[in-house]
Parts: sequence; structure tokens; C-alpha cells
Amino acid sequence: KSALRRKCAACKIVVHNACMEQLEKINFRCKPTFREGGSRSPRENFVRHHWVHRRRQEGKCKQCGKGFQQKFSFHSKEIVAISCSWCKLAFHNKVTCFMLHHIEEPCSLGAHAAVIVPPTWIIKVKKPQNSLKTSTRRKKRTSFKRKASKRGNEDNKGRPFVIKPISSPLMKPLLVFVNPKSGGNQGTKVLQMFMWYLNPRQVFDLSQEGPRDALELYRKVPNLRILACGGDGTVGWILSILDELQLSPPPPVAVLPLGTGNDLARTLNWGGGYTDEPVSKILCHVEDGTIVQLDRWNLQVERNPDLPQDELEDGSRKLPLSVFNNYFSLGFDAHVTLEFHESREANPEKFNSRFRNKMFYAGAAFTDFLQRSSRDLSKHVKVVCDGTDLTPKIQELKFQCIVFLNIPRYCAGTMPWGNPGDHRDFEPQRHDDGYIEVIGFTMASLAALQVGGHGERLHQCREVTLLTYKSIPMQVDGEPCRLAPSLIRISLRNQANMVQKSKRRTSMPLLNE
Repeated sequence: KSALRRKCAACKIVVHNACMEQLEKINFRCKPTFREGGSRSPRENFVRHHWVHRRRQEGKCKQCGKGFQQKFSFHSKEIVAISCSWCKLAFHNKVTCFMLHHIEEPCSLGAHAAVIVPPTWIIKVKKPQNSLKTSTRRKKRTSFKRKASKRGNEDNKGRPFVIKPISSPLMKPLLVFVNPKSGGNQGTKVLQMFMWYLNPRQVFDLSQEGPRDALELYRKVPNLRILACGGDGTVGWILSILDELQLSPPPPVAVLPLGTGNDLARTLNWGGGYTDEPVSKILCHVEDGTIVQLDRWNLQVERNPDLPQDELEDGSRKLPLSVFNNYFSLGFDAHVTLEFHESREANPEKFNSRFRNKMFYAGAAFTDFLQRSSRDLSKHVKVVCDGTDLTPKIQELKFQCIVFLNIPRYCAGTMPWGNPGDHRDFEPQRHDDGYIEVIGFTMASLAALQVGGHGERLHQCREVTLLTYKSIPMQVDGEPCRLAPSLIRISLRNQANMVQKSKRRTSMPLLNE
């Protein structure tokens, strides 16, 4: 039929809107994602299979090893397979293949059991009774135990669920945060696929709410890992919330790149964009990935003390972000980015594809090149790195862009620091060494970046003092602004745990989709 239909992302059943009531009549329920509080039944201590009849099924039967006969679902009502929404095991719809003991047996949760949050861990909180007897009894309870747990009770107040994990060295529970606004329609598609492979209550849509509530809910889960599906800005958002919550130890963060630049994702071997890689493969990479550290840097801004109040120009008094993970820059590149953001805010409908965005960037860069709006940058800045004044060299070489780089990648995959090789004054760049690289660019060296060139290496340092004497375009991890004359101090903030994708895996799981 051509009537309106709905498809469940968690168990993949498809139902006409008019047939929704039939599910109640046959007592069909989606796979359970939590358990009720107060239940002490032994059956609640393990996960049972969630068997669903299928008219189409990929893969092979677990019992006989044969494939499933594929039929067009709208031509035939025959059930060809019975499969579990949790572990993905599938059997022919025959008594010789699917047997009665399969119905009640425990489910292993399949090939990705190590990263799945079992529904037995997630407990629905029972609403408190409001009777006079109950409230009187509560007032009389003043035990030490209650006082000790008062903070925990306040933390859980108003939340419908609590998490009671079972610690195991084999478990690496995963929280998935998806930004559907990144990468066109890719975000929505990825969100639904993760709900199929995992417990939907460990997958979160960042367009609905931020990551704070989810991270607070799962903060006591051991060996927790996080997968950020979005651009580098999404990763920075999650890292900032982890800073605020002060989780100990902070969970490592993996990246599924859905944005446009994705320089941090490239640095950690996750690639420059999502190319429809199977979600099962992504989960394996997250589970097997190596934990590495990422330096994070503070940006402290105050007005330039060398200028009188009446000489301060118009411009923002603060930067868009006070912490950066990738880079901080000023000059030509920031001016182009600022023009792009201002145009997109004015006409968002014109910036709905990566190709159009790149074309605008190219046009804005060419216009800025002709106008030479950043040519006098070197005359209006003073840069001091670990006590060394770089201003004379900046003025001598007349740089039109200065970049403070934390990771090797910049501007959608280029490598502006390059490989110093046998240069004795500099070390190869690392994102975990507590040093930041300072690089200067002329228009020629910026153009050479796209063909493997690099900028002028100025310094590797732990602290930077930057003075500006006019309003200058700047950007922090791709977020631009025009900053009024200021004094900016850059210093190491902390190190975040990240998941670096391993380049090889010995084997991949085989699943029935």
C-alpha cells in the first residue's frame, strides 16, 4: 500500500499509521531500553532476545547457514526470518531452524556487546508517593546514611532514570552524540543507524538538547567512551562540558567527522569526512582505538593597556571561545572566515551545501587578496613567546596572517608547520607536548599550503602574549570575530583524553543487518 508509514530506528519494523493499533492487539513491544525500578525478578538481571518477524533479511541463518529468500515485502506477506534487534542473530521462520528455547534464552548483545549499555543498567525512577504517612516517615529519618547520600539524591532529583553499571574490564560503554546539522542529511542518517546497533538511550541528538544531562547521568559508568558525530566545533562543545563537570577520569572522545574542515578528526586518523562507512566498523574502531592526549589552550583577553580609552576602536571585546583545541589565528584567513559567517547569517538558504561553501570561501579569499585588507597586519601587532619578542621578524617579513597551531592540520587538511626534518631549532609537531607552534604567512605561502607548502616557522612555546593596536579579524577553532585592540594571553589549560583510530584491525565482526 502507498499509505503513510513509520519505521522504528531501534527495531526496524515498518507500520502503516492506520495499523499502529494492531501492535497493541498482538502485544508487540519495541526492544526494552531500561528496566522498571523496584523490580527484583531474576529475569531483570540479564537481557533477553528481542525477536522480530522479518519479510526481508540479509545474511545467513544461524542454525542452517543458508541465506534468506528475498521477496518484495509489498507483494508477499510471508515471514522469511526471525531476528533479534539486540544481537542481530537471524533464523529461518521454520521449526527446524528457530526453536522454542531461543525465545527465553539470554541475549549476548552480539558483536558490539562491549560498547552497548545494557537495558538492565538503566533504571526508571519511581515517582515518590505524596501521602501524609510517607512524608511523616521521611521527616523522621535523619540517619547518617541519608545525610551522606543527600548530595546524590539532589543530583538525581527530577531525572526519570538512574544508571547502575556493573563494572567489567571487558566493557567500554559508549555514549554517542550526533549533531544532525553537520554534514547535510548525514547527521540524521547516522543517528538512526546508531540507534539500531546500540541502546537508543545511549545515543543523543544534540539538536534537541546539549550533552550535559547525558554526561551527568553516565558520569559514574567505568571505562566510558564518547563518540562525537559532527564537526570540530561539536567536539569542542563536548570537551568544554567535560571540563565543567570535572569527571574523573575524563572519558576519552572519538570523532566521526560530519563537518567541513574536520582538522582534529584528520589528526586523530578519523578522516576528513564521513563516507558512508558501516556503523559496525566505526564501533569497532572506537572500541579498539588508542587513548591519546590533546593539549588545550586558554585565551585570556583584556583591553590593550597601552591605548587610552578614547582611542579604542569598534569591535568585539571578547573572543567567541575562551579555549581552543586546534588553532587560533589573526589576519587574512580570519577575515575570509568572518565574511563567510556574516554572509551565511544574513542568507542561510544560500549556504546549504559544501560545494557552495567552498566556492564562497574561494571568492572571498580572492576579493580580500585584491583589496589587500590584511597587508598592514604586521604594523599593528606585538607577539612575545616565552619572553622572546617576535615582532621585529614579523614586521621584517610583513606577514598577513599569524597562526598559533596546536595540531598538525589546518584549513581542511593542510600542514602549515610541515616537517622540520634536520632543522635544529625546531622539533616535529605534537598535539600532546605542551607546546604551541607559531607560524607566519604571506599571501604566497598561504597559497602554497594547498600544494604541500608550509608557513614561516617562528617559535615553539608554552606561553604567548599578543598585543593588538587596531581592530583585527581573528578566529578560534573556526569561530571568527573582529576583536577590538586587546591584550591576549595564551597558556596551557589541560589535556583531554581522545581516541585515536588504529590504522589496522585484525578482524571485523559479521552481522546480519
